[in-house]
Amino acid sequence: MIGLADARVRLDRWQRRWAPVAFIIAVVKKFVEDRGPNLGVQIAYWGFFSVFSLLLAFVAILGFVFHGDPSFQKDVQKSALEQMPVIGPQVSGSVGSLTGSGVALGIGIIAAVWSGLGATLALGDALDRVWTVPRVERFGFVSSRARGLLVLVSVGSLIVGSTALVGLATQAQVEPQVAEVVSVVAATGVDLLLFIACFRLLTSEPVTTRCVLPGAVVATIGWLGLQAIGGVYVSQIVRGASETYGGFAVVVGLLSWLYLGAQLTLIAAEINVVRARRLWPRSIAGSLRTADRRALADAAEAERCDRREHIEVTFEAPIGTPQVVAVDHSENDTAD
Repeated sequence: MIGLADARVRLDRWQRRWAPVAFIIAVVKKFVEDRGPNLGVQIAYWGFFSVFSLLLAFVAILGFVFHGDPSFQKDVQKSALEQMPVIGPQVSGSVGSLTGSGVALGIGIIAAVWSGLGATLALGDALDRVWTVPRVERFGFVSSRARGLLVLVSVGSLIVGSTALVGLATQAQVEPQVAEVVSVVAATGVDLLLFIACFRLLTSEPVTTRCVLPGAVVATIGWLGLQAIGGVYVSQIVRGASETYGGFAVVVGLLSWLYLGAQLTLIAAEINVVRARRLWPRSIAGSLRTADRRALADAAEAERCDRREHIEVTFEAPIGTPQVVAVDHSENDTAD
């Protein structure tokens, strides 16, 4: 009878022979090592506060930009709210009162910038942890917020542009199937560009578009799936629970949806890191292979907080002698 240890060794050998399986295991293992679930909680927390302020600002801006065409404004607004399946149906009937309000626009923009920067900072911190960027080399106070503001402006512009395109298709009275295709294509394009921007701008690691593209594609497909699942979740669960728990059911539903979205985004980022640094195959039988040593050494280096700090990582070799696998990469400072 095969023991548990033997079974793990055999499973480890099997997954190392199959690159796709080994890659998936490496992504999952690094996600756990980086405390991905905890990082996702922070992103979902700030994302929750961002949603309402961004919707407020968006609707108010629509009121000024399309003040002379209420019908087109309504179509664009409906298209935008459909991209938020959990909260969109709940607020679509009550946002009209904010249209064209200068006070709402001012409050919405200030609240959106504040809460939105919180979300970008949380995502940027998570991406730096995923890329194991040393603390001393991460963006400072001004740089991190400037890049976050750039991402927010890009997101707002992309959403307005895509929803306006969908609104034009709807108003032109094209075939419903064509309008649906336009909507899906626009949403896909916006999500892809959004994830590329986030993966490139919010991390202190110097990465290229080619480097982050695989994860951005995975995140885009996943978010489209989450939007579809969110629609089912609202119609089957939230709507019925609202009769019993009221607005609390909507809050829980939105937080759950954002948490899943944050986890998906971080897993997509892990795909980029594992692929770029070839951190696979990883061992699942307790041994330390090259990818395991490299990942653990990078994790230790990420804790460097001062340029004068030196971090050396060693592992015990099978014969009991220490083996150096990573040395501090900091600059050699001259003595004062």
